[in-house]
Amino acid sequence: MKRTRWLLPFALLLVAHPADAHSIDTVSLYLVEVGDGHFTVDWQVGSTTLARRLAQPAVFPGTCRFAERWLDCGPTGLVGPIEFPWLEGSTTRVMLRIDWATGSRLLRVIDGRSPRLTVYGSPAATGLHTLVPIAVDYMRLGIEHILTGYDHLLFVLALTLLVRRGRQLVATITAFTLAHSLTLACTVLGVLNLPLAPVEASIALSIVLVCAECLRPSESLAHRAPWLVTFVFGLLHGFGFASSLLAIGLPESHVPAALAFFNVGVELGQLAAIALVVALRVLVARVGLRRVWLSRAVIYAMGGTAAFWSIERSIAVFAR
Repeated sequence: MKRTRWLLPFALLLVAHPADAHSIDTVSLYLVEVGDGHFTVDWQVGSTTLARRLAQPAVFPGTCRFAERWLDCGPTGLVGPIEFPWLEGSTTRVMLRIDWATGSRLLRVIDGRSPRLTVYGSPAATGLHTLVPIAVDYMRLGIEHILTGYDHLLFVLALTLLVRRGRQLVATITAFTLAHSLTLACTVLGVLNLPLAPVEASIALSIVLVCAECLRPSESLAHRAPWLVTFVFGLLHGFGFASSLLAIGLPESHVPAALAFFNVGVELGQLAAIALVVALRVLVARVGLRRVWLSRAVIYAMGGTAAFWSIERSIAVFAR
């Protein structure tokens, strides 16, 4: 245990980026479970100023109570977010280590770009109750990602304009779901790995192509078999989803569950967007505003935006 404590700050120095003269070289937080939900807290700071300024090293989950060098999380255990608000925007990194009474260990490096870590209890813990916080967090993250990931959202919206028949739209969206779920899982599990920049450029180009097909009256492959074209494009979008999920991070012992719930969240957000478009289409038709120029204006706006993204991202590929 003592040898590990000596090595961890040294490892932190190896992974840290060059810092300015005012940064803190070594910051570490060790939590050791000595009883059910009871932890000793060892907070090692290289700056006496920061040590005096902080009443406690982190903001622990609401069920936990911190007092001096002890953390009491009660029967629920250490479950929930551990936040370092003072770290945001800083070049400092915190080495966080949690040792559970079961012998399991969690080791993370937290930096100013994402000064927060969600803990889902001991990795050795089992039971449905351990999946509840994972389900809530990763479903929410999936919904947020599809609704704020504007390239993925525009692609889905373009599909609703390309495919008008209900059954065909269901088949097309199902193909997209299967495709991006496949590459998402393979990438997260380490089976596949593609550079992100070309993938992002290809995703933007896929929106341009779908918008172009929306304007074509001819019976092209996209009109005759949209599910096939969408499946191919969905494989690309899965790599984009995976990059975001990997950036968020996954609980080590619950990777399949987190992956599944993230995917469920993506689908819920996707279905919500499609339902909104269909509802607006019905509303526009009922009030008599349905005009060819209106549909074309929306398609041109979406395609133009995606074309700008594809050019911008393609330049980024060759600039590397």
